[in-house]
Amino acid sequence: MRCMSFAKRNAKEIIRDPINVFFGLGFPLVILFLLSAIQANIPVSLFEINRLAPGISVFGLSFVSLFSGTLIAKDKTSSYMLRLLASPLTSADFIIGYTLPLLPMAILQSAVCFIVSFFLGLTINLNVLLALVILLLTNVFFIGTGLLAGSIFNDKQVGGVCGALLTNLTAWLSGTWFDLDLVGGAFKTAAYLMTFVHSVNAARAAIDGDYASIFPDLWWVIGYAILIIIIAIYVFKSKMKSENI
Repeated sequence: MRCMSFAKRNAKEIIRDPINVFFGLGFPLVILFLLSAIQANIPVSLFEINRLAPGISVFGLSFVSLFSGTLIAKDKTSSYMLRLLASPLTSADFIIGYTLPLLPMAILQSAVCFIVSFFLGLTINLNVLLALVILLLTNVFFIGTGLLAGSIFNDKQVGGVCGALLTNLTAWLSGTWFDLDLVGGAFKTAAYLMTFVHSVNAARAAIDGDYASIFPDLWWVIGYAILIIIIAIYVFKSKMKSENI
């Protein structure tokens, strides 16, 4: 119950910043419309909607890291965190309390992306629901990354790490804008060691109904999500002990 109460407070803090929420929801849609318009005017299949929609959804989720990182970074430097440290909340309670209110936002973001994609030619079927489940697991990774960054850096530094670095890594290493095979070499190898391209590939396989191809990539997504949450809890706990935040 104490964790849920903390989560409700964090949800209210997120809603109080509607500009960032609108940007996180709206900017991926702008990219979706732009690339769809490009596809309509070129003779080759470069940005087919069934491949583009999952990629844009993963790219949009990268903005959630900025929300989670900024939230925890601001709390860390305020008197509010000092009062929380006197409560019976554990480090895991803190991380869960920051994570829970961001999950509905991520689901909404992905759902809006797919709904818009329906009007751009994406086939309406139940495979989209499976893709949303996969993207929810991807979102856990992005939330955990933001919480980890917020535990280490201040709110301005989080803006650089999550708002610039992470979104660019997601864009370039996910295979959304171009086929990674076109680059190949060390770039492709590095990309496949990260979770971004695996998230996109798993969601694309779900959309295509190619269920056998989902899990090789999905295991990477699950593994990264679990790992980043564990690290975030450990780092947050260490910061509480060493710096009293």
